[in-house]
Amino acid sequence: MTMWVFGYGSLLWNPEFPVARREVATLHGYARSFCMRSIHHRGSEEAPGLVLALDEQDEAHCKGLALSVEAGHEEATLTALRERELISSAYVERFLDVDLESGERVNAVVYVIDPHHVQYCHLELEEQAQIIAHAVGGRGPNSEYLFNTAGHLDEIGLSDPDLNWLTERVRHILS
Repeated sequence: MTMWVFGYGSLLWNPEFPVARREVATLHGYARSFCMRSIHHRGSEEAPGLVLALDEQDEAHCKGLALSVEAGHEEATLTALRERELISSAYVERFLDVDLESGERVNAVVYVIDPHHVQYCHLELEEQAQIIAHAVGGRGPNSEYLFNTAGHLDEIGLSDPDLNWLTERVRHILS
């Protein structure tokens, strides 16, 4: 049985596991947004950054990539994903159906936000831009995370208007 992972943020451009197949996919019932404060990877406890998370919303959907794990690497991939994504308890691991662009429906590992966690937030775009422009964490500048994610979404034809606005605003702040 093929193991699938749904990527909507950094997994788009940095999966860190062997990928056998990539396909544009849609996850229903969730919206992608910068609704998680990052205190490890893209910020610190003293100066949190922001990372993308999937926020459960009835009528929402998120387009991203379904990534199938190369056969024989499933256990190691799941272990590595858990170490990476569950570094704090803000993300919750789910196994959810995603619809592939080819018409196939697959069950995928998906990391969604816990709306009751202290790292969960909803901020206006300008406040997001100010935070992203200045935060730095263990995996580097928060702005790099934004630029890479927005760029990769554009490359696969899934341009996100909020991420594009944030990219332009953060570039302006940094200049």
